[in-house]
Amino acid sequence: MTWQFDAETAVESRGDGLWTTRLSDRWNIGDNPNGGYLVAVTLQALRQLGPHPHPVSVTSHFLRPGTGDAPGEVRTSLVRSGRSVTTARATLVQEGRERLEVLASFGDLSGSTGHSHELVIDPPDMPPPEDCAERSGLEQGVELHIQSRIDMRVRPDLSSAGSGERAETLGWIRFRDGRDPDSLGAVLFADAFPPPIFGLLGRVGWVPTIELTVHVRRRPAPGWMLGRFMTDDLHDGRMIEDGWLWDSSGAMVARSRQLAILLED
Repeated sequence: MTWQFDAETAVESRGDGLWTTRLSDRWNIGDNPNGGYLVAVTLQALRQLGPHPHPVSVTSHFLRPGTGDAPGEVRTSLVRSGRSVTTARATLVQEGRERLEVLASFGDLSGSTGHSHELVIDPPDMPPPEDCAERSGLEQGVELHIQSRIDMRVRPDLSSAGSGERAETLGWIRFRDGRDPDSLGAVLFADAFPPPIFGLLGRVGWVPTIELTVHVRRRPAPGWMLGRFMTDDLHDGRMIEDGWLWDSSGAMVARSRQLAILLED
């Protein structure tokens, strides 16, 4: 079986570091493909440049919106491939214009390195997914085509526009077609939740990302993943969002930070 995420992030090598793809519009937020989806497309190419399969650090700069249901090119170059880490960069191009720049390091998260010291962050208390609210595109103020690909359930007291006293999102997430999460999916999920500022200010529409960094800490267990995202820094229309993702076993899988723009009507 070919999963939707794998089929719609697939790339084909043309040699000399050039890959071609066709972006889907099923991952759109309004008129534009979700940023995490665009990053995942570039990672499909970058992970083939070295022996290490899992993205462990991904930094992405969004230059301009991508276009769904349209072809694209991923231009890649290998920075360095060492014993434990491969680092590479990619540019996503559509219609001759650069849309996204990515610098990523890859490692192997398949097993333990044997280190005895560990610090962990426990997941927050959450009702089960069936007791949470499905994400509502109408309340956010923009059509969410991405809901055809991702099943997301938000904690009930944070599911309505302007319902909270702080800018926070808490919710469950999984692929709608039943695909298990993995390290690549964790990067996508880190940018797939409603912007936390929505819970504080109400209908905010599309909140474009300037820069997104995701650190993947381990491979997720099968099942739902739990995400927590918070914004406590908003100034001059730019805000910083911090995020955490746990798997179904309660293990921390990924952390993220992004700089985004709050658009005014």
